[in-house]
Amino acid sequence: MMKIGELARRSGLTAYTIRYYEQIGLLPVADKDASGQRDYDASILTWIEFLGRLKSTGMPIREMLRYARLRQQGEASEAERRLLLERHRDKVLANVADLQANLLVLDAKISGYADAEQRIETNGQKQRKPLRARHARTL
Repeated sequence: MMKIGELARRSGLTAYTIRYYEQIGLLPVADKDASGQRDYDASILTWIEFLGRLKSTGMPIREMLRYARLRQQGEASEAERRLLLERHRDKVLANVADLQANLLVLDAKISGYADAEQRIETNGQKQRKPLRARHARTL
């Protein structure tokens, strides 16, 4: 069991965020010890990590809340949870494809700049050699 400060340290969330997530239903309400302080089981870290992955892949909080409610229903909601995750995966895959297309455009633009810099250097060297040769002859 761990207190909210340790959970915050281990999860990377702030204590405020943990309490907020409990309040809206993303995290289960923690048991409380004799003094009324929240006491968390270490298994909550796996759930928080999963929520972090959903968040980092762009899942809206309302969908995360829906998943959390379904999760609390147990095995009876597994098919619906799978469907929710499959739909989200499709959105993530589309986003990855968009990012890859954008990366190709960036790479092409960078390559264009590199080619232009190379042409300037090459042209500059060609122009300098005749100038140096002419300058040497006039001395």
